[in-house]
Amino acid sequence: MSHVFFREKLLECLGGPWPEKSDLRPVVKETAQQKGYRIETLTYEAEPGDAIPALMLVPDGVDAQHPAPAIAIWHQHGGQYHLGKSEPAGLAGDPMHHTGVKLVLEGYVVLCPDALAFEERQDPTGKLMNMSYERFEFLRYVMQGKSMAWKNILDMQRAIDYLVSRPEVNADKIGCYGHSMGSTHTWLIGPWEERIKCLVGNCCLPTYKGIHREHMLHCFPNFIPGLEQYGDTPDIVALIAPRPLHLNFGETDSGTPIEDIPWATEVIRKAYDGQHAEDKFSVYIQPETDHVLSPEMWTHTRDWFKKYLG
Repeated sequence: MSHVFFREKLLECLGGPWPEKSDLRPVVKETAQQKGYRIETLTYEAEPGDAIPALMLVPDGVDAQHPAPAIAIWHQHGGQYHLGKSEPAGLAGDPMHHTGVKLVLEGYVVLCPDALAFEERQDPTGKLMNMSYERFEFLRYVMQGKSMAWKNILDMQRAIDYLVSRPEVNADKIGCYGHSMGSTHTWLIGPWEERIKCLVGNCCLPTYKGIHREHMLHCFPNFIPGLEQYGDTPDIVALIAPRPLHLNFGETDSGTPIEDIPWATEVIRKAYDGQHAEDKFSVYIQPETDHVLSPEMWTHTRDWFKKYLG
């Protein structure tokens, strides 16, 4: 199956083309100075009337006259619906995942948005809580002939629109990072957003084969209705080639079983080899490591961004 054919079918299964872009209507609500950077609390619209809450971290000394590379961080799931943007921004959650703070101190502008159903994007009626609301939204999009992944990708495209609109950002050097569901978001947005020049996914590439075999209940964005007749999740990731992509895995991570990693990454590697971009795809598997962002994984992540964005 050709990559062109699979890409066409992937778009059909996701839900079809995304709508024409409307005005972002950005609003910066608050600015707080931290040691070495500032945090802006803001919103921008993905669709008319759909304002996405986000946090932007800007290093000291970075401005319109001195722009910097930027990285969008897609937060994890973990069943922690009260957490979203605030965890990578260092305001809540596990310090292991305060990755936005680590990156802003490396000199990057960092954008941390909320995904649908998380933190400030939970049920506005208050009727449904946590996974019930996420399930409601997933099914609502399915009933429209779309998918949760379709909406996630649209929202992420708008995040990149917002980044390139900021004068502090070097629009030619934009990357993205995610752990767990954030890793899924990384390889979901990758094929559709050429402005992202460098990508890192940490601990999440569940294959449909693995999901069925292990009876895994995974994050809703992993489930794209009708796609399995055309391919598997590594085929999606392969569409990112030839742009630089690094993936971290834990050997004992049950969410991405180790037995699937060799063949899944081989699918991706062949796509990079086919475009003479062998050096643009990298994989690190840490022995005896579960679903975490270890210091070793972070070193690979940091170095990958430095190589291609620094």
